[in-house]
Amino acid sequence: MTKKKLLLFGIPIVLVLVGYTLFGNTSDEDVAITTKVVKGDFLNEVIISGEAQSTSLKKINGPDDIRKFKLRDVKIQDLIPEGSLVKEGDYVGRLDPSEVNEQILDAQLNLETAQSKYTQEQLDTTLTLKQERTAIKDLLFDIEENRLELKQSIYEPPATIKKLEISIERLERDLKEKTEDYKIKEQKAMAKMVEVGTEVSKISKMLDELRNLQKSFTIHSDANGMVTYAKNWDGSKRKVGSSISMWDPAIATLPDLTKMESKTYANEVDIRKIKKDLPVIIGFDAFPDVTVKGTITNVANVGEEKRGSDIKLFQVLVNFDENNDNVRPGMTTSNRILIHKEEEVLMVPLEAVFSQDSISFVYAKSGLSIDKKEIEMGESNLDVVIIKKGLNENEVVYLSKPEGMEEKSILSLN
Repeated sequence: MTKKKLLLFGIPIVLVLVGYTLFGNTSDEDVAITTKVVKGDFLNEVIISGEAQSTSLKKINGPDDIRKFKLRDVKIQDLIPEGSLVKEGDYVGRLDPSEVNEQILDAQLNLETAQSKYTQEQLDTTLTLKQERTAIKDLLFDIEENRLELKQSIYEPPATIKKLEISIERLERDLKEKTEDYKIKEQKAMAKMVEVGTEVSKISKMLDELRNLQKSFTIHSDANGMVTYAKNWDGSKRKVGSSISMWDPAIATLPDLTKMESKTYANEVDIRKIKKDLPVIIGFDAFPDVTVKGTITNVANVGEEKRGSDIKLFQVLVNFDENNDNVRPGMTTSNRILIHKEEEVLMVPLEAVFSQDSISFVYAKSGLSIDKKEIEMGESNLDVVIIKKGLNENEVVYLSKPEGMEEKSILSLN
């Protein structure tokens, strides 16, 4: 091969190698740190987790009479599993009847005592009134005897006759007083009997009520639905061993699954962006493929501190605008709250934006070189920012600062 031929074939090969070395050695790292300006819909969202709950709950309560009998705290002895489907009349749970049993025993003893007292009073009354009636009969016999003797003494001396008349008069007076005393004692005895009898009836009635209360400690559902456990004041769920009170007797609830909401809390930074009536996309940890549309119905004005934390959180309620048969109360929700939306705008990742002397700019490819281009930004979210001016769709920008660009001037928008 001649020198001329070597030159003809060798020079192009060298040029190719040099060009590849300078411009064609695009590694995976170079690809990873550049991206294109894209056009699309911009979404600014706040994502907070919450808990699904029903806005309409029918409570399954313990018996109302626990207040009447001053049972302050009654323990739950048994509960069917949460999520169980029940029909009206089905067994739900049972309360510990030990305190009621003690009151029943006391009432039985009191009833026996009252009945014994009633019987004794009855015997005493019968005996007393019998004695009084006997005394009245004796007086009647004495009067009759004296009258008969008076008839037979017409020939007796006047003094004897007068004596009999006085005796009859005295006996008639004693009879009148004895009769009046009998009526008083009879009324008094009857009143005492009524008093003792009322006490017997009162205790007997209370005993019947206690026995009915004892029966009502076995609790049944009064409607169809799915059982969820009622919550205590601190948000924890009631369970076997928990107590109900006369002020809050619910052991479980039957939620209306057609009326659901997500109860969630936002921090002090996000709460400023969240407003009533904003749209929400609600997801569920238990069903990653399931989402439903929602709307914010309430945003708390006052924050509250969660236990174990000094951070103030604000309650946000999100209403379900549609139903889904998979959703159950207590499920963890992921709430994507749409704060701001713009359609068909230019966007770049936040990592592509740099600043110098209060000027925002990007590193953009320009042919075989790189320019520092000033940009005007719009709204941003956690990932991207809207570009109002300075870039065009599909321009390539760097996600990290290229080497050797420190001294290069920024191309102004003007």
